[in-house]
Amino acid sequence: MTESPTAAVQAARQQLATRLREIRTEAGLTATELARRLDWYPSKVSRIEHARTPPAIADIRAWCAACGADRAVDDLVASAQSVDSMYMEWRRVQRTGLRHLQESRVELYERTRLFRVYCSTVIPGLLQTPAYATALLESIARFHSTPNDVAEAVEARMKRSRVLFTAGNRFSVLVEESVLRYRIGDAETMAGQLGYLLTLMSLPSVSLGVIPFSAPRPAWPLETFNVFDDTRVHVELLSAAVKITAPSEVEQYVRACKTLGRAAVYGSEARELITGAIAHLG
Repeated sequence: MTESPTAAVQAARQQLATRLREIRTEAGLTATELARRLDWYPSKVSRIEHARTPPAIADIRAWCAACGADRAVDDLVASAQSVDSMYMEWRRVQRTGLRHLQESRVELYERTRLFRVYCSTVIPGLLQTPAYATALLESIARFHSTPNDVAEAVEARMKRSRVLFTAGNRFSVLVEESVLRYRIGDAETMAGQLGYLLTLMSLPSVSLGVIPFSAPRPAWPLETFNVFDDTRVHVELLSAAVKITAPSEVEQYVRACKTLGRAAVYGSEARELITGAIAHLG
C-alpha cells in the first residue's frame, strides 16, 4: 500500500541533500573546509547534508559557487522548489483565510476529468452541502486560528463543486462508514448532508462506495486523499497538505483506491448505510 506522504517528502529532501554532499566531495572539500569558504558554522553544512535542515535557494547557489559547480545550480534549485511545493503547511496557505485556498484549486478541478477520492474522516469537499461545509470550515478556522472568511470560503467551495455537473467528468468516491456517522454540525446539518449524498448517487458520473464497519479489510484506513486524472495526488494531514506527482507514488494511491474499492458497497447497499445513518440521528 501507500507509503507515508511525509516519508515521500523526506525522501525527496534526502535526495537533494545527497546531491549537495556529492558536489562537495567531488570538489575535494571536507565539510569543515566548505563551511570555512562559506563563512558558515560547520554544523550548518552537516544539517543540510543530513537533510535535517532544508537549504534555502541562496544556500544552494553559494554551495555550488564554493564547489565550482555552477552548472548544477538550476537543477538543484528546481529540485528544492519542487520539494517545497510538495509539502504546504496549512498555517502558511491559510494565513489569509480559507477562501484563497478554495479558489487556488479551481483551475486544477476544471481541467481534471477523472477524480478519485478517498475519505476516512469527513464527507468529500465536492459532495458537501453549504451547511456541512460551513460547520467543517468553521472548526478548521478555529483550530488553525485563521482569519474568519468562512462564508466566502464556502461560496468558493460550492462554485468549485460545479465540476460534478460538467459533461465528461467522472467521480470515483470512497468513504468509510464512519464518515456517515461523524457529527459535523447539528443533526439537521447532517441529515441534509446525508440526504444530498443520496441525490448525488443518482448521477451517472458519480460512483459512491461506502466501506462498511463490518467489511473484511484489504487495507487499513488511510489519510484523506484526492487523485486527479491519475497524475497528481493531494493528501491532507493535520498540519499540512502534501502534493505528489511522481508517477510511481501516484500509482500507489490509484492502487489504494482500487484495493479499498473492493471492500466497499455500492448502489442499494450503500443507500441502506446512508439511510441508516440518517435514522441514527434520531
